[in-house]
Amino acid sequence: MFWVDRIFEQIQDSLKDKIASGEPLFIRDEKTASGRVHVGSLRALALHGAIADRFSEAGIPHIFKYEINDFDVMDGLPVYLPEDTYRQHLGKLLCYVPSPDSTKAKNFADYYGGEYREVIEEIGYHPEFYHSTELYLSGKMNDSIRRTLERADIIRRIYKQVSGSDRPATWYPLSVICEQCGKASTTRVSGFDGKEVTYTCEPHVVEWTEGCGHQGHVSPFDGRAKLPWKVEWAAKWVVLGVDVEGGGKDHYSKGGARDVADHIAREVFEYEPPFGVPNEFFLVGGQKMSSSKGRGSSAREVADLVPPYILRLALLGRDISKQVNFDPTGDTIPMLFDQYDKIAESFWQKKEDDDSRLFAFVHPQGEPRLLRQRFLPRFSLVAFLVQMPHLSLASEAERMKGSALTDADKEELQLRAEYARRWLDIADEQYRFQLRTDQVPVEVRSLSQKQKAALHDVLTYIQSHAMLDGQELHTELHEIKKRHELSPADFFGALYQSFLGKPSGPKAGWFLSVLERDFLISRLTAVAE
Repeated sequence: MFWVDRIFEQIQDSLKDKIASGEPLFIRDEKTASGRVHVGSLRALALHGAIADRFSEAGIPHIFKYEINDFDVMDGLPVYLPEDTYRQHLGKLLCYVPSPDSTKAKNFADYYGGEYREVIEEIGYHPEFYHSTELYLSGKMNDSIRRTLERADIIRRIYKQVSGSDRPATWYPLSVICEQCGKASTTRVSGFDGKEVTYTCEPHVVEWTEGCGHQGHVSPFDGRAKLPWKVEWAAKWVVLGVDVEGGGKDHYSKGGARDVADHIAREVFEYEPPFGVPNEFFLVGGQKMSSSKGRGSSAREVADLVPPYILRLALLGRDISKQVNFDPTGDTIPMLFDQYDKIAESFWQKKEDDDSRLFAFVHPQGEPRLLRQRFLPRFSLVAFLVQMPHLSLASEAERMKGSALTDADKEELQLRAEYARRWLDIADEQYRFQLRTDQVPVEVRSLSQKQKAALHDVLTYIQSHAMLDGQELHTELHEIKKRHELSPADFFGALYQSFLGKPSGPKAGWFLSVLERDFLISRLTAVAE
């Protein structure tokens, strides 16, 4: 069963009473706008988006909201920002930190949150967006803040019993915005009289910024204070009435954030936690990414690198419980296009399988232009063709298809050519080719007599065929390889070195078949002899 369908059945079973009532189910996700949002965050977004799409497919009323968290503390400096400008703002809430570009956004969180929102919408998801400040400044969080302060002892017990985090009896789960310096990370609440909290802005409570030492009394309501995030997570479920919300698998470990939030929801707020789905990490180059540290690729960068449907495939193409490793400079992007071509064929052939289901979720809004059948030239071959200025992209595509290209075919070909060029700008050297037409590459000097003899047989075959068919030639190349008892690396490496000066290249039969005949014969003659 396709993984989205499996999760859908689990939700149906868990929330059957509310579904039966006809009330809309509330799906929620969020991201803190602490800097450029890394592409890994899109996986949770895609999970919630796919669940919403499945509800739509089943005719189940639902609301899908996405929170840009702008009411969190700036606790680190992204490496791409000037330290002398932003160090003074460490410890403040993101909504009160200046925007890197005041002409584009009113504050730091709006700037990076807006960029991320654009990406989300570009790849075909359209949740209702809102900001954390809307919840705090409007007073919607007031009741949760009051209950948190009144039941601080219960929260301290939950922290200790569930996560092993021991908090002193004087600790209150709340951060006030200091009236003097504006920081929230350095304040410590020491009492609550039902209307105001007593607090101190402590100079050395965290290592990365200093408090001003101010002591005072202030109302914790209407946006003057914020809850710690595990408490805040549970409070938002209550305030919004959330029914479904997943998250990264690291939050779902025993004693982890989700476990703590679940206990707080039940014991402090008397609310049954929403249905949760853990999602595995989306890695770039084998590493979990950090938006503040600048490690990995941002959502904006990756969205510019591939078409929306390919990015959605990267996010949804593997079961949500399995890791995805996205290597933009390696073969990930060509392989994603190959996977897309495979699932498209299943969909067009009306197969009832996981590939066909995946194709439907890769195109969540229908996208009639992309659902229609069209010729899909292999991306790796297109990437090779755009590097060969002597070849006509359209002519070679027609040769691959075996018939004239339709308007839809031409549109797809041009799209793949454009994204192939973008990929080649950052791709590893092994994927970039330059045909060595000026002279025989010096690399062939190291070829053995056995390799040269095999190349002579290739030359003989080409001389005896006025027209070359790429697939037939490829079959013959394998026969020659076996006849001369050469390994694939030794045989095909010799071919590629003869024309490209490197030991790797595109599919050999097709590659040779598109070269100009006289040049092909001349080069093989020079190398083999």
